[in-house]
This record gives sequence, C-alpha cells and structure tokens, in this order.
Amino acid sequence: MDWRSLTGIVVGIGAIAFGQGADGGKLAVLLQPSGLAVVLGGCAGALLLQCGPVRILRALRLLRESFATPRRDQPDVRGLLRQCSATARRAGLLALDGAARQARDPLVARGLRLLVDGITPAHLAEVLDSDIDTFAMQRRQAIRVWESAGGTAPTMGILGAVLGLVQVMQHLSEPSRLGAGIAVAFVSTLYGVGFANLIFLPIANRLHEQLAEELVRRDQIAAALVAIAAGEPGHLIEERLPPAEPATSKRPASAVRPARAAGRTDLPPELRIDQRVEPHADVDSQRKEPAIAPPF
Repeated sequence: MDWRSLTGIVVGIGAIAFGQGADGGKLAVLLQPSGLAVVLGGCAGALLLQCGPVRILRALRLLRESFATPRRDQPDVRGLLRQCSATARRAGLLALDGAARQARDPLVARGLRLLVDGITPAHLAEVLDSDIDTFAMQRRQAIRVWESAGGTAPTMGILGAVLGLVQVMQHLSEPSRLGAGIAVAFVSTLYGVGFANLIFLPIANRLHEQLAEELVRRDQIAAALVAIAAGEPGHLIEERLPPAEPATSKRPASAVRPARAAGRTDLPPELRIDQRVEPHADVDSQRKEPAIAPPF
C-alpha cells in the first residue's frame, strides 16, 4: 500500500476536524447518519443509472490499485525481453515457447505466444495495439465512475441540506431548535463537498496518472516484441524496452504507437520508430546569402 495516499486522506479529514474543534465546535455535530445516507445513497443511485453495475464493480476493483505502490517489475520485463531477443536470433522464434509460459506479464506472454505461432510483425503490431486500446478503454470507463461520483456528491449534499431545512421549517414555533436544526442540515453539504474533493476526484486523478504510465510501458513492450519478430539487432530492441523506473510522462493522444509504427512500412519516415534522428546542421550553414544584383 502507498502510505502517502492514505496519509493525504487522513490529513484532509484531520484538517476539517481541527477546524471544527478550534472554535469550540463539537465533532459529534458532524456525525449525521441521515446526511451521510442521502449523499452516499444518492450517489449510488445516480451511478447505477449512469454507469451500470459492471462498470461500478470494475471501478471498485481499481480502488485498491489507486492506493497500491508503483510497479517494480520493470527490471524483470527488461531481462525477459532481452533474453527472448537473444534466443530468437540464436535458435529461432519457436524457442520462445518456454519463455511465453514463464512470463507473468499478460502482454508479454500474449506477444511471445503470437511470436511462437509465427505471426508477421505487422499483424503482431495490430493485435497488440488492439489489446492496448481495449485495456485503456476499460480503465477509462472505470475512472469515469469516480469522476461522476465527484460531480454528483456535492449536488446530493445540497439536496440533503434542503431536506434538512424542510424539517427545520416544521419547527418554526420553537425558536430554540432552529439553530441546531440548520447546523445539522448543512452537514449534508459538508459530506457532499468533502467526499467529492477529498476522496472521489483525487482517486480519479491518481488512476489517470497510473493509466498514463501503464500505457507508456505497454507501448514500449509492444514495440520491443514487434522488433523481436522483425529480427532487429539486440541494441535496437534494448532502446524500446521500458525503463527501470515507472514512466511519468503522458503519451500524446495523437502520437502513433511504437507497436503500430514498427509493423508498418507505409508511414512517412518521421513516424517510423527505426528512423534515426540525424544531428541538426548548423543553422548558420543553412542560411542562404541574399542575392546581390550585379552593378551596372
């Protein structure tokens, strides 16, 4: 478990409790089961209508990953792919059957099985690219559940406050009960805003960052597998392997995936992954001297 994430939630809740007690307020006032039921129950009903139970269950399974520590198995993947590259060049692709059975990463195992089956590099790139797209679509659908909850919770909090005020209005003949009743009514708003900005939306943002890192890693693995299928030298395959530390840069949405670019020859040269960037020539050498008209 990533204790930094759990610490963030504890600090946020602790700040609210400190703010309540600093001016002499009682923490028991913030514990209102009716307001909590309105906020959480309203969010659950809205999410069931909007997303459906399957996506909600998938989002709940992602909750554990949002508090999980970053992946540390990149060195194992690099070593396995490096070994597979050497084995394929030495004994052929059929010799990768044992490595495919031992691979723990699903994408690596699937790619190695396809290599053993003799798939072409272009077809392998298409299959792996389709798998990555499906994985990303399912993850984004689950993340939208948390984003929807973050947008629905404040509205449910306002609804709970309105319901509480309706109850207060029924006791206008007893002025001594109005202050406490209004305070209890606005606790629902606190619940809605607090759940949205301390739990739901931070979880969604963290899952977005983890998804971006995972897509970069999968793209690099797919590019390395396609390079193995194409029989490229080992030092070129090494450049496509994922780094030892998790990637932090987000992949641009309009970029061509390495797997797709590796298996296609109809792309322009600047989009092919085997294209080497030549050092830029001196700018001064590229400038053309202005033409000087001959004197008459």
